[in-house]
Amino acid sequence: MKHVIALDVGGTGMKAALVARGPHPAVAGGGSLLHEARRATGRDRGPDAVVESILEFAAELRDLGVERYGETASAAGVAVPGIVDAENGVAVYAANLGWRDVPMRALLSRRLGGIPVALGHDVRTGGLAEGRIGAGRGADRFLFVPLGTGIAGAIGIAGRIEAGAHGYAGEIGHIVVRPGGPACGCGQRGCLETLASASAVTRAWAAASGDPEADAADCAKAVADGDPRAQEVWLAAVGALADGLVTALTLLDPRTLIIGGGLAEAGETLFTPLRTAVEERVTFQRLPEIVPAALGDTAGCLGAGLLAWDLLATEVPA
Repeated sequence: MKHVIALDVGGTGMKAALVARGPHPAVAGGGSLLHEARRATGRDRGPDAVVESILEFAAELRDLGVERYGETASAAGVAVPGIVDAENGVAVYAANLGWRDVPMRALLSRRLGGIPVALGHDVRTGGLAEGRIGAGRGADRFLFVPLGTGIAGAIGIAGRIEAGAHGYAGEIGHIVVRPGGPACGCGQRGCLETLASASAVTRAWAAASGDPEADAADCAKAVADGDPRAQEVWLAAVGALADGLVTALTLLDPRTLIIGGGLAEAGETLFTPLRTAVEERVTFQRLPEIVPAALGDTAGCLGAGLLAWDLLATEVPA
C-alpha cells in the first residue's frame, strides 16, 4: 500500500504516523492514518540528541511500513515548532528544543534512503489539515487559531496555507490588544497571547482563586459551575480574544474561523460567549462561522502527511 511518513514534533513529545491517501478523491492527499506512535523528544539531552531522535523515529516508521505494506514510504512530511524555512527545508530556531539552523529536510531524506521530504511549521501544518480535511473543509478561506501555551494562527486560502514573505504570516498572538498591558516574550506589551492563551487564563485563575495549582481547565469548570470570580477571569480573556480575532477577520475576511488548542476543549463554555463577543464587535465586517477544531492532536500528523502527498503531486516525473 502506498503511504507516507508523517512526523509532528512538539516541545516535549513527538507524534508520528504512516498516512495513506484518504477515502475522498476530491481531497488532495487524503488522510487515513494507518499507524500512529508517540515518543518523548528528550530535549533534556540537548538539541543534537533531539534531532537524532527524530531521525531514528522516522527510520523506524519506514521499516514498519516495509514490513506491513511491502514497500517503503513514498515521501515524508515533518512539522516542527519555532521559526521554519520551509522552502529550503531548514528548522531555523526553536526555543523549546534549543536548535538553530538544522537542515532537517536533507537529514531526513538521507536517513530515509533519499525519499522526498517536506518541512512545515507546526501550527501551519495543523491548520492545513483542519482546513482541508477537518473543521474548515469546503471553506475557500479560513483562519485556524489554536489557543495553547501561546496563540498562533494559520491562514488558509484555497486549500493552502499562506506563510507570508518571510514565514511569519498568521502570528495573531502578537497583535497588541491592550496597549501597555502585560509584558510579552516578543518584547511588546499587551499582546493577545498574554491575555487569552491557556497559560494566560491559568495565571489569572490561579491568582483569582488563590490556588497556585489551578489551571485554565479548572477555570472553565468553575465558569460552568457559576463561580463569579471565574466568570470575570474567563470573560476578560474572551473579550481580549474577540478583539484580536476581529482585527484578524477585518484584514483577512475568512469564511470560517477554526478555534483549537487547550481552551477550545471547554466547548460551549468558550464558544457561546466568544461568538457573542465577536458579533458585538463587528460593524461592516462579515461574520465568519466560528467552529471548534475537529482533528484534535492528530492535526499535526495529518497535516505533515498532506505536505508529503502534496510534494509527490508536484514532482515532475523523470
